[in-house]
Amino acid sequence: MPLRTLAVDFNSFFASCEQQEHPALRGRALAVVPVVAETTCCIAVSYPAKAFGVKTGMGIPEARQRCPGITLVEAHPELYVRYHRRLLEAIESCIHVTEIKSIDEVECDLTATYAPREEALGVAHRIKAAVQRHIGPALTSSIGIAPNWLLAKMATDMQKPDGLVVLEEADLPQKLLGLDLQDFLGIGERMDARLRSHGIDTVEKLYAATKGQLRGVWGGVEGERMHARIRGDRIPLEMDKHKSIGHSHVLPPALRSEAKSFAVLHRLLQKAAMRLRGIGHYAGELSVYVGYRDGAKWGDEIRFTETQDTLALTRALNQVWARRPAALRRKTPFQVGLVLNRLLAMSGHTSSLFEPEREEARERLHHAVDQLNQTFGNGSVYFGGAFGVTANAPMRIAFTRIPAPEQEEIDPARERRVRPKQLPPMTTEEN
Repeated sequence: MPLRTLAVDFNSFFASCEQQEHPALRGRALAVVPVVAETTCCIAVSYPAKAFGVKTGMGIPEARQRCPGITLVEAHPELYVRYHRRLLEAIESCIHVTEIKSIDEVECDLTATYAPREEALGVAHRIKAAVQRHIGPALTSSIGIAPNWLLAKMATDMQKPDGLVVLEEADLPQKLLGLDLQDFLGIGERMDARLRSHGIDTVEKLYAATKGQLRGVWGGVEGERMHARIRGDRIPLEMDKHKSIGHSHVLPPALRSEAKSFAVLHRLLQKAAMRLRGIGHYAGELSVYVGYRDGAKWGDEIRFTETQDTLALTRALNQVWARRPAALRRKTPFQVGLVLNRLLAMSGHTSSLFEPEREEARERLHHAVDQLNQTFGNGSVYFGGAFGVTANAPMRIAFTRIPAPEQEEIDPARERRVRPKQLPPMTTEEN
């Protein structure tokens, strides 16, 4: 079976970008955080910090306990997007990027030229050299070469940092026997439990299972596809790229109040609605989340007729917000977030039968607002519920979504110039 896929996975990407940008940080135990505070968590960790047991998602107090000398660096998402684009250019100088999997992972097709092992290894070494030459030494990568994406991706995880691993048909399954079931793409926590309930609790047993057995575990043809993928067949993973759109924000001390946290939710919803329109989808559900300083949590959701109208989504947010228990309103909010779910593609949406003119007018309004924000920077025009906080819900990067900076950044000075002497009273009719 030929080597058809090359996967590039940049090591500790956010932390590496900071170290490349600031040489004094290189070689140090480093954690990238959403805001420099003892109450936040690590969103990326350098390898020296990992050596002490610090992990992504770990709270800062525990990270300091494990690694007393750890350095905290506030995240700079726009910087990571710039490095992402430069890295793509470096890889493209060696081989075409077939698909961008995430901000720190890409797939390259080897079938045209580089299928022989020696040629595949040659292009991998050229990619590493191009990144070092054009970008710098801090951006290392682990490269996996295999018959398909699933195996190539797994190969990138087998040698870090700065690894290069080839998985050929003859290596299967021997080189994978030490892995966990959840190391395989397509096997998450729930599927792991289902496999174990069928007596499949090791990689060896996974490979020994028949197509029929895996079809039974998965409840359909996807089980047969997994049977083929783990043996190197090139069958795409069935993934819906638009299942939900969400944003969250850890509140700085100045915004940890009832009114300010609600205003931040308005800001997050307006960003999510703009993204929703950008991908040509409608949403039928809104989930809202608030985490409090004392560890308490609250979440609620609301369903509605599918829409991409910011004002309609604002009304839904107001309804959910009004349902919060009274006891929580006296607590100090620490983090807020929301998710738009039940997404529907534009092709499946039916326009209103009762107020088509109003819907068309709203669409024109939102199109104009989106155009202004894309031209002059997000936050140039916004709905009033977000007044005073547009500079405090900045760009965030999910690894599977690379935001466009021109749709995310705002100019804090612009907001200062237009700020009146006091904020308008907060109502329950907007986000």
